[in-house]
Amino acid sequence: MTLYLGVALVAAAVVLFIVQPVVKGIHASLEREDDEMTETEARKRVALLALRDVEYDFLAGKLDEADYRSLKAELTAEALAALEADDAAKSVATGAEPTATVDLEAEIAAIRRGLRAGTSCPECAYTNAPGSRFCSACGAALGELAAS
Repeated sequence: MTLYLGVALVAAAVVLFIVQPVVKGIHASLEREDDEMTETEARKRVALLALRDVEYDFLAGKLDEADYRSLKAELTAEALAALEADDAAKSVATGAEPTATVDLEAEIAAIRRGLRAGTSCPECAYTNAPGSRFCSACGAALGELAAS
């Protein structure tokens, strides 16, 4: 008898646990939240992380150069496709022009300004803050233009 009573109590607890969200009126939203990743953003992130991991594996000596080059070429193509798909999806959602070209032009302009000001590193091309004497990325001397 106590066995049946125990089974009945467990069954009732399971039913109450399942029915609780319905009784309280809790429901899952069918709309995407702003902080959720879209499918194209997730694809872009996975591709870029895979590319980073291959780079680390090569630098750590886990991959030989032939494997590294083939994996890097494959993952670079995949990452570029994911970036283009994400940019196209964002432009469709906002109704604006793709931002890749605008971002690229802004980056090129920043590099040109750095070269003119002498703040771009001759070793690694990192753009440093004005007045820097050494590169923040690699530590190389920047030259006389950046110091003045």
